[in-house]
Amino acid sequence: MTLEISGSTSVAVSIIIPARDEESRLRACLESLITQEGVKFEILVVNDGSTDRTEEIALSFPGVTVVDPGQLLERWTGKTHAMAVGAAHTQGKWLLFTDADTVHRPQSLKRALSEANRHGAAMLSYSPKQYASGFLNNAVMAVIFAELATAYPPHAVTDPASTVAAANGQYLLISREAYDAVGGYAAMGSSLLEDVAMAKAVKQSGRKIVFRYGGDAVSTYMYKNFSELREGWTKNLVLLFPNPIAISLLRAAEFFLMAGGAVTAVIAAIKGQTPVAIAAVAVMATALGLSIRRIRKSHFPSHIVALSSIGLPIFSYLVLRSFIFHRLGRVSWKGRTYATRVPGIARLEPGFRTTRAG
Repeated sequence: MTLEISGSTSVAVSIIIPARDEESRLRACLESLITQEGVKFEILVVNDGSTDRTEEIALSFPGVTVVDPGQLLERWTGKTHAMAVGAAHTQGKWLLFTDADTVHRPQSLKRALSEANRHGAAMLSYSPKQYASGFLNNAVMAVIFAELATAYPPHAVTDPASTVAAANGQYLLISREAYDAVGGYAAMGSSLLEDVAMAKAVKQSGRKIVFRYGGDAVSTYMYKNFSELREGWTKNLVLLFPNPIAISLLRAAEFFLMAGGAVTAVIAAIKGQTPVAIAAVAVMATALGLSIRRIRKSHFPSHIVALSSIGLPIFSYLVLRSFIFHRLGRVSWKGRTYATRVPGIARLEPGFRTTRAG
């Protein structure tokens, strides 16, 4: 094990985990991180106002530092504030921002650092293998991640000549030099889409980023139920697509072509209208085929992809909900409500306290 104490100048990677009421997920995350080998690293858990056992669990792991970020600054989002405070308290040449709901495969940290160096990248981000509870949640998640893969093709994100920039905040590895050069998370404190904002800042600075599906390195269980899923994607979806209303209507129309084609085919067959039935089946099959072809980009299991078209109308609903809540300035997450129409970023003031496990 190569865990280093906080403050060591030999630390290669500082791992920063923002955590707010994560008692059900944090232990598995830390267990997967403290056993990483081949890289000297430190781990900081930023306990962002948790009311559960998050801090107790973090302190049960020797060498893990717990940081209290203090009162949330005006116009900051909780996660961005927590990560900015965490980064300010680290010594590593690289910073790995990762979420408490992630699980990291053995040797993944060493391989990620090697991959970033091999590509000459200032930032590397993985889209983790996604797990969800129940078929419906899996179907919706597959649709969402397929849309993200279409809007932000990894090859385009990684191409320095392309203006497309993206990252997944569940696994974002960035050099200290690049982080400081773009102003860190203090430069995007009000952003609800801080991972993409960071990717854009790094790419616009002329530095290289690498982004890919990283199921070989990290996995995550984002939402325990549909209520969490709805709240989480309401916060983000409208920010992820340049034309959210258009994509919502398009996917709804795609679903109704399938459903309508199936219903029309059955009714026409019952009435003996064979040409109509054949035409309806052709429409349904074409829409279904195009949908499955796109959703395969999600990297979800084949049986989920095959049936995930049922998630299309729910995706449309979530996008519209996200649009409405952002317009109303009533986006909520983890017990906080953000007035998203209010611009501006506050200045990060030091004043956090830290606690270390024995």
